[in-house]
Amino acid sequence: MRILSVVIPAYNEEDGIAPILERVLKVKRAVQKSPGAIEDVEVIVVNDASQDRTCDIASSYPDVTVITHRQNKGYGGALKTGFAAAKGEWIGFLDADGTYPPEEFPALCEAMVSQDADMVIGSRMTGAKSGMPIRRYIGNKFFAYLLSWIVGSAITDTASGQRVFKRTILSQLLPLPDGLHLTPAMSTAALHEGLNIIEVPIRYDNRVGHSKLHIVSDGFRFLNIIIRTARLYNPLKFFGVVGLALLAIGCFLSVEPITYYLDVRRVEDTEIYRLVTIMVLFVTGINVMVFGAFANHILEIVRGKTLAQSSLLGKYVLNRRTIGRSGLLGTILMVGAVSLNYQALYEYITSGYIFVTTSAMTWAAEWRMR
Repeated sequence: MRILSVVIPAYNEEDGIAPILERVLKVKRAVQKSPGAIEDVEVIVVNDASQDRTCDIASSYPDVTVITHRQNKGYGGALKTGFAAAKGEWIGFLDADGTYPPEEFPALCEAMVSQDADMVIGSRMTGAKSGMPIRRYIGNKFFAYLLSWIVGSAITDTASGQRVFKRTILSQLLPLPDGLHLTPAMSTAALHEGLNIIEVPIRYDNRVGHSKLHIVSDGFRFLNIIIRTARLYNPLKFFGVVGLALLAIGCFLSVEPITYYLDVRRVEDTEIYRLVTIMVLFVTGINVMVFGAFANHILEIVRGKTLAQSSLLGKYVLNRRTIGRSGLLGTILMVGAVSLNYQALYEYITSGYIFVTTSAMTWAAEWRMR
């Protein structure tokens, strides 16, 4: 007997909980008739310490299981409570504010079967007319692009709050956060685990009541969870970009000193601090990128599978062949540095000083006057 458990987190939703429960209960028959072979639909409302009549209203429906938190645990915490209590082989969820259409659950279940999906996401970005505010729409587009770049797989709606997934994959998605950023964390983890994710277009309606989502603060939380998950699942994507940024800054600062040195073969005292900064940037940048590649290699050993790299950095620069030859590359660079400065090194070894000729000082003065 296949059961679909629908989890509805609710916090102070007395205006919206009754309409959404009516719609969910009404759609039960349609879900059972869908090709998903669903024989029963379990409806679970997780009352997240609401201070209004949310719990009383939800409890008035005999076909609804109500779980109450004594203390507010957040959107993600409420969902995780519902996941733990769910009896179904499939678990679905949606918000209590009426923004997501429960009428789309039959389509999501059908996609689970027809495309053998591990998770089906209701995409607000590809659906019909949407009531999503423009700022949130742009933010979701940005996070979808960022996540697709990090994992190398395309997804249009990272933070959709309506989806259906197999109960068996839940252990692969953990740990999940307690806040509103549970959904992008779930999307990131699912993509990194290589799960079969399908998106089904849905509409997005205006919510009932006051929104609890704060664009800026929750946006930063979404960004943080995506970057943090990428750092844990595919470190080279994160550390590679940081390392390249440090190298780029070092290259920019190196232009003038290199041009001056090639012209007059002299390093001015005033350039010493700049050269030290450049050296630190280059050494740190290279070490950060190599650390990312090393961390990826460790993850491949632990997880027993190769991490896909779609970027040029991962494919052609920090791949296994390059890392294996890094010792040879370091030797070549060291020999090159000694060759360029052999006269100064010889002077220092034999006399303890590096002598600067008058002609070199003259060339330096002329170069400064250009």
